[in-house]
Amino acid sequence: MLQETKDIIRIWPDIKNIFSVAHSKAEYDRQVSFLDSLLDEVGKDEEHPLASLVETIGSLVETYETANLTEPEGSPADILNYLMQEHGVRQGDLPEVGSQGVVSEILNGKRRLNTRQVKALGERFGVSPVVFI
Repeated sequence: MLQETKDIIRIWPDIKNIFSVAHSKAEYDRQVSFLDSLLDEVGKDEEHPLASLVETIGSLVETYETANLTEPEGSPADILNYLMQEHGVRQGDLPEVGSQGVVSEILNGKRRLNTRQVKALGERFGVSPVVFI
């Protein structure tokens, strides 16, 4: 048996939850939290010793998201309304879009989102800006 295999067998019980595909929302949330902490440490340094770990955990998170999370569909106003409800956000809580009145007009179909607003909403809700187009 290779020494690397012996080393992994010894530490596997402590790390298996990190390196397994998530099968529940709780496991997924734990991986996302771990990934966030890794990103805080590694940043954009591709030469960092943990950079490949970021890539590995990112792939595991993406696997869960692809299988379990779907992008909402509908009009831009429908998407915005859905995301606001999911995140407990009120119309007045979106200064990146505009005033409460502007958000209300967008939700009622009286106004369209502009490019700046679409980008800001994508960042705010962690979705692709494309969902608002």
